[in-house]
Amino acid sequence: MGYIYILTNPSFPQYVKIGYAGDVKKRLNELNSSTAVPFAFRVYATYEVDSALSDKKLHSILDKLDPELRSTEEVDGKKRVREFYAMTPEDAYAILEAIAEINGYTHRLKKWKPTAAEKKDEETAQEISEAHQERLKPFAFSMCHIAVGEEIEFSYSGCEKSGTKCIVVDDKHVECEGEVWSLTALAKHLLGDVKWALAGPRYFKYKGEWLNDLRNRV
Repeated sequence: MGYIYILTNPSFPQYVKIGYAGDVKKRLNELNSSTAVPFAFRVYATYEVDSALSDKKLHSILDKLDPELRSTEEVDGKKRVREFYAMTPEDAYAILEAIAEINGYTHRLKKWKPTAAEKKDEETAQEISEAHQERLKPFAFSMCHIAVGEEIEFSYSGCEKSGTKCIVVDDKHVECEGEVWSLTALAKHLLGDVKWALAGPRYFKYKGEWLNDLRNRV
């Protein structure tokens, strides 16, 4: 008796890990003991089974449905086939749910509720991903039709510095607290000691509209 598990990780949200363990929490601790991944794995769902080979059968089904879903790589001339699949956890769960219904074992299927810490990690990972995409797009006030001398406002929920005003001094810099800053440098300063890379335009508003939204709209 053991469990087929569906694991997710904010580090690579496009994949789910599908495998088998006699003790899911022990397996989770083993995976999360590594420092090679920025965020921890978490359990999305489990399905109690009678055989350790059940996950292999599920892998076989998925590989036949779409062999491109599974993560494979070649290392030192050898092909490595992983337990990671390019699919949403919802789709993976739907497959397990269908199997459980066919077998009459829906009571063995369990979807795990994320903890507050896990939700926070997912939000942080999403923020990092969005910031990375936006850093690839150069920002200038002129492209948003914001003139020198205009006022913009820093905004971040839960930050005591939210609402801080600053003045545009050139196409890429603002003045705040008597100093000249880039948007990214000022956002980091106002947020405090942040542990992730960020994109400045995501944290400032002009006339109530986020700068990154304004840039995209214009």
